[in-house]
Amino acid sequence: MQTRLKPLPTGEAAAGRQSLTRQLGWPHLLALGVGAIVGTGIYTLIGVGADRAGPGIVLAFALAGGVCALAALAYAELGSMVHESGGAYSYTYIGLGEIPAWFVGWSLVLEYSVACAAVGVGWSGYVVSALASAGIHLPVALTAGPHAGGIVNVPAVLAVLAVAALLMRGVHDSARLNAILVTVKLSALGLFVVLALTAFNADNFDPFLPFGFFAQEIGGETKGLMTAAAIVFFTFFGFDAVATASEEAKRPERDVAIGIVGSILVCTIIYMVVAGAAVGAAHFSLFADDPAPLSKILNLIGHPLASSIIAAAAVLALPTVILVMMYGQTRVFFSMARDGLLPSRLATVSKSGAPRMVTAAVAVCIAVVAGLLPLGEIAELTNTGTLTAFIASAVTVLALRVRYPDAKRSFRYPLAWIFAPIAALGCLYFLLSLPALTLERFVIWNVIGFVVYFAYSRRRSALGRARAAGGAQN
Repeated sequence: MQTRLKPLPTGEAAAGRQSLTRQLGWPHLLALGVGAIVGTGIYTLIGVGADRAGPGIVLAFALAGGVCALAALAYAELGSMVHESGGAYSYTYIGLGEIPAWFVGWSLVLEYSVACAAVGVGWSGYVVSALASAGIHLPVALTAGPHAGGIVNVPAVLAVLAVAALLMRGVHDSARLNAILVTVKLSALGLFVVLALTAFNADNFDPFLPFGFFAQEIGGETKGLMTAAAIVFFTFFGFDAVATASEEAKRPERDVAIGIVGSILVCTIIYMVVAGAAVGAAHFSLFADDPAPLSKILNLIGHPLASSIIAAAAVLALPTVILVMMYGQTRVFFSMARDGLLPSRLATVSKSGAPRMVTAAVAVCIAVVAGLLPLGEIAELTNTGTLTAFIASAVTVLALRVRYPDAKRSFRYPLAWIFAPIAALGCLYFLLSLPALTLERFVIWNVIGFVVYFAYSRRRSALGRARAAGGAQN
């Protein structure tokens, strides 16, 4: 079956369609990327990674950031060419065709939905715990879903709906609040680094790789630098949401690349500095596998108040992740609806330039999942959607080099024919390394997706209808 290829969009091709308002500069996009990437991962996975690699956790972050950077470079080139929303979905539609694009878009829906719901539930847990510490005990019926003996997780639902309400006001207000919260949580990490450096001991880095470079079984557990890199790799996810903002960027040919590559570079440096300060302040064995390693280190070196501040910053970090992930999903949905693959009514834009209808629909669905369903292992489905989009983008870069060799590329992937395949294969390795149950659920989700596509979307595709009309006229 032949798949339909969408042409590279131009100003003329975009005329007459519902479109989003260009009001984001590169600082907004950079903050969106950092806001999505720096979540609770840096506050928790340093302990897990140190348990696997010891002081080598610093290098593990560098390796993981390097792999993500190879995928980010693909997004940067594609974003400099395709100036419309949808991110990897839109890129794939142009480079590989409608069926692969549907697969990527449907996978991105899974990524962003599950991520938002999981973070909402995590935020609820922090809030409930904080209130309990203050002597305020909320009933289980209103803080957990039926699977945990409750009725509905109200704080998680409220978090999702509050973020949706902000997004419906307009992307400029959302980006402004995101920038403020990003500044707060980066300031908290800066505070940790400053205090940790006062207790720095270089002896804590010897030996640097106590469990070796490659994965190996030690005491019944898999350890080694590469094992740690695979674990912390997922702390870099989220930058792909920046690509969905192309249609709202003031200068997409420049700003998207800065937002994507810049956020990866900034976060890699932040992660390495924080990890280095952590190991220097306390021997890795003292915080290995601890659920709150940064707070524990500050307690160990005599800063309990700062420890509480770091814990509070972890709570503040969560809403920015919900905001950016929900933003990304609404833009993917908006693009799919505008292409006719989903109901076209979802592709309407309010006077403020926000796709309010699709945002409301997405928020309700995510709120139901966050409020009622158990997430647990299902949260790992976020990784399948992300890795699928990474692979598709790396392949699409090469496809468009062949299909549109002379197209303007304000940013070019350096040595693309070498590094893009490496990025695709590396992400495929990580994808196939996920638990079997997660991969089974991913397959089931996409089987459902293709049923929807062939039963509804293929017949209503705007590209398909346009080609059929052109054929009839001929």
